[in-house]
Amino acid sequence: MRIRSLPVLLAAAAVALAQTPDGRLAFQGRCAACHGPDGNGGEHSPSILARIQNRNDQELAAVLRDGVPLRGMPAFKDVPEPELTALIGFLRTLVRPAGGRGRGIPTRVQIQLTDGKPLAGIPIGRTSREMQLRTDDQRIHLLRNAGERYREVTSQTDWPSFHGQLSGNRYTAMTQINQANVARLAVQWVFSVPGAGRLQGTPQVHDGVMYVTNTNTVIALDAGSGARLWQFSRPPTPGLTGNARSPGNNRSVSVAGDRVFMQTDHAHLVALNRFTGQVLWETEMADFRQNYNATGSMLAVENLVVAGTAGGEQGVRGFLAAYDQTTGKEVWRFWTVPARGEPGSETWDGRDIDHGGGPTWLTGSYDPATKTVYWTTGNAGPDFNGDNRLGDNLYTCSILALDAATGKLKWHFQATPHDEWDWDAVQPILLVDANWQGRPRKLLLQANRNGFFYVLDRIDGKMLLAKPMVKKLTWAKEIAPDGRPVMNPNQTPTREGALICPAVEGAANFFSTSYNPATGLFYVNTLERCAVYTKTPPPEWQAGRGYGAGGGRRAPGEKAQKILRAFDIQTGKAVWELPQQGEGDSWTGTLSTASGLVFFGDDGGALGAADAATGKQLWSFPFVESLHTSPMTYMFDNKQYVGMIAGSVVYGFGLPE
Repeated sequence: MRIRSLPVLLAAAAVALAQTPDGRLAFQGRCAACHGPDGNGGEHSPSILARIQNRNDQELAAVLRDGVPLRGMPAFKDVPEPELTALIGFLRTLVRPAGGRGRGIPTRVQIQLTDGKPLAGIPIGRTSREMQLRTDDQRIHLLRNAGERYREVTSQTDWPSFHGQLSGNRYTAMTQINQANVARLAVQWVFSVPGAGRLQGTPQVHDGVMYVTNTNTVIALDAGSGARLWQFSRPPTPGLTGNARSPGNNRSVSVAGDRVFMQTDHAHLVALNRFTGQVLWETEMADFRQNYNATGSMLAVENLVVAGTAGGEQGVRGFLAAYDQTTGKEVWRFWTVPARGEPGSETWDGRDIDHGGGPTWLTGSYDPATKTVYWTTGNAGPDFNGDNRLGDNLYTCSILALDAATGKLKWHFQATPHDEWDWDAVQPILLVDANWQGRPRKLLLQANRNGFFYVLDRIDGKMLLAKPMVKKLTWAKEIAPDGRPVMNPNQTPTREGALICPAVEGAANFFSTSYNPATGLFYVNTLERCAVYTKTPPPEWQAGRGYGAGGGRRAPGEKAQKILRAFDIQTGKAVWELPQQGEGDSWTGTLSTASGLVFFGDDGGALGAADAATGKQLWSFPFVESLHTSPMTYMFDNKQYVGMIAGSVVYGFGLPE
């Protein structure tokens, strides 16, 4: 065996060293011109030393890749991974110099609160008005200047889930913002989510901290100022199939105790420490190589996180599952498409039972009194062609009532049997207690994509009412007392194309609805639109490819319109409606309040407020693009805020001081 000489070894080492990225050179080339040669501030930008110290490597990588647009920092998305690693390593040396002391770095501070108690920790952020302080127990304290001391603040009313309430009803008992003062509502703060596309999520607030999501990203903010506290982020999953590929297509986290639960684009469920963003556990829900993906459909109830996945247009077999909040271990799973030979499989005649869809991608609702989880399911597959899946195709396009402890089915209601129009039943389901025909009853309300407004008894699933909620509705004449649609002729997709109403987008969709117990009205943004539905030969299912067999194109010459409607739940009739100007392309919902307001996203690209009883518009704030999120509200530092995301920007509205 020949041993190479020392000079040869030294030469090889020198070549390898030369090929290793130099973090110092990367910093000089990318950062020093703005932040100074030592990172302690330069001509164009302030010191970054505190930000380096208070972020982990993952957070620093996310900031470098995404930039900070509102502060003028560009994104460095083209940085090779070795250079990024070397750059972060060099940044660490700036706050750990050889002498052992940082240069201008705010390390531990001790302050005095207004009650005289001391508080010590490391500032995450600090301005002349406020400070966010992390103490030794890793908890975050939100502080406001009060002369020589600080006043600790938090939220009095949280928004801890997608709809704000486990009942699914986007309704609040807060009355600080009311009909008399809503015209004064103004922007109090904004936060631009770095590197985001058009977001679809609802911010959530817990103990004064707001959590905002992007694809594979959670950002924690001070809910009173929008100051960033921490960020968890991962790059998009390569080779992914489905809706989760779209930037911003994550709708929510769920918060319980000291944990924030999120879904990744490739159908993993992750638990984060809500003060630091540290990963506590991670569970694979399904194999993304089999076309599963996820867009954030979770509900934290009891000691469980209940979550579903997307993939209905990719031929997955849908399911809903519950996981232990502490460990991430799966507790139960309910398959929304039965396997061959199982009960319900008789409603599938043909090969498509193996890839039947039924995804569960929107957050459900929960009744703690009966410990029942209510969840909705998506379309049957393939879309628009049911030739190889004759029958009702249970449990697609359905509302499910499941025992929270076991996942056992209590009852189901299928709104659109044998779906050939892509009319998921994945719309919000509201659990309300109200008088029905003279006696108290536990009800479930839904504005379904198929064009009908439903009222069910949520204890046994019996349909109590089903009425059209749009005028453009041709596929069914009515809903029979047993809950089945009475079909009109020639209203299924054809090879040549058939004009059918509503359109593929549905008369309603995933955007939020609300119910006000004082008015007895149910509020929903409806879409008046038809489509020409076509079918194509059904494909063979393949991993990594879509599983559709047709589509629905715009009807020639049709003017679509969004209309905010308020329905009397006793009759199903619209009490008032507020037509909107636009192209019918917004995907935004409603929020109702005990002060007699309905906040809603307008098709013209604005957040509006109307009188809940009459529909008279009282206030409007224009944005610059079509809305794909719904409003929410919370009380922070004794002040009510209305939160809304437009594009990639989070807005906090409140009354001026």
